[in-house]
Amino acid sequence: MSPHGSPLRGSMPPEGTDPAWGGPAPDRMSAECPKGFEGSYLGNRDVLKPGSRLECKICWWVFDPALGDPQWQIPPGTPFADLPPHWRCPNCDCDAEQFLLLPD
Repeated sequence: MSPHGSPLRGSMPPEGTDPAWGGPAPDRMSAECPKGFEGSYLGNRDVLKPGSRLECKICWWVFDPALGDPQWQIPPGTPFADLPPHWRCPNCDCDAEQFLLLPD
């Protein structure tokens, strides 16, 4: 086969293309996230809004400030940024820095 022919079935798409569509790869940065944020707040609680909901990247449990966290005795209305430093996911024990910011 010619090196300029079409790729073999099951081969990797050219770099910079979306494997599902074969076109340009979609921009992975969302408009809601600051540049370089990539869904994770990277442990910088200063970038979080008081109402920000975050999801555990291991088990997908969602911390919603409106609900708090009964297991850790975190009252409703507590922002994620105000959680104690020792707080962990109540479902899988994942570290808080591993949570991902959900879009508003």
